Amino acid sequence: MTLTILVTGCAGLIGSKFCDWLLTEKKTHDSHDIKVIGIDDLSGGYTDNINPDVIFYNQNLSEYDRVDEIFKKHPIDYIWHFAAYAAEGLSPFIRKFNYNNNLLVTAHLVNLAIKCNIKRFVFTSSMAIYGNSDGVLPFSEKSPQIPIDPYGVAKLACEMDLKIANDQHGLDYCIIRPHNVYGDKQNIWDKYRNVLGIWMYQLLNNEKMTIYGDGSHSRAFSYIDDILEPLWNAGILEKAKNQEINLGGIRNITLNEAAQTLIKVVGRGEIEYLEPRHEVKHAWCTFQKSSDLLDFSMKTELHEGLTNMWKWVQTQPARDRKQWESYELDIGLYGYWK
Repeated sequence: MTLTILVTGCAGLIGSKFCDWLLTEKKTHDSHDIKVIGIDDLSGGYTDNINPDVIFYNQNLSEYDRVDEIFKKHPIDYIWHFAAYAAEGLSPFIRKFNYNNNLLVTAHLVNLAIKCNIKRFVFTSSMAIYGNSDGVLPFSEKSPQIPIDPYGVAKLACEMDLKIANDQHGLDYCIIRPHNVYGDKQNIWDKYRNVLGIWMYQLLNNEKMTIYGDGSHSRAFSYIDDILEPLWNAGILEKAKNQEINLGGIRNITLNEAAQTLIKVVGRGEIEYLEPRHEVKHAWCTFQKSSDLLDFSMKTELHEGLTNMWKWVQTQPARDRKQWESYELDIGLYGYWK
């Protein structure tokens, strides 16, 4: 028998690496062969990233009729929904795009999951849902959820919708809140997101590494390989059912320290400080729940992970860098994005 899994965002970092893991490390489950259906519109990922054994649909999730046809064609058992445009700092200037691509498409997938009796819907949310969380650190799953930008609002709304779908329709879910995931197959050509990737792009092109503000902001970073099996566990373990779980890096570090770590890896680099932007100053999370429910452990320290990623980056072709030609709102837009 065959177990059919849908992975959205299958050309991006988390989606493509998860598909690779499924099709190499986890070829079968409970004596079922695993078949992977992948959907991605290639707006932020690349065909080079997609495992050749994925049944791939180059499809925008907002084209609802076409997504419906995929569900009619394939008897999908589980959904891992990774697709999103995670440019948190840009989201106030592209509100409609943000809600269309992060909230409305998720609502449609939830409808389909209910109609098709999906076994579990695994949703990657974001630490952005916590906002400043009353300044109490680290954020736990019980921390106040007070997002400060439209991206966080969209992710929190998706979480709430999934919980309602469970209460009213019995749809099982697991909500995952990753921490700044990085590694090979990350999009380093998007100037609006993925700070480690942005820095690597700048170093490749002999540019200064840019930091918004004074670099004292603190975050936790998560190497992609450390979270793949926990993501699988989110979908299949009974103890993860209907849970929301922080997943990722267990050590907080300032952006200045992260930049210096990368400079040591590469052997060169200079930092340029730019005007600060509207963002949370300090953000990292507890990890005990992910250890207890998903068997997560952090195996890869930042220096090692950056070393691995930098080796991959140097093998990549030259690609055009993403640049928004116009914004929905340019009032208050930062100078470096104009």
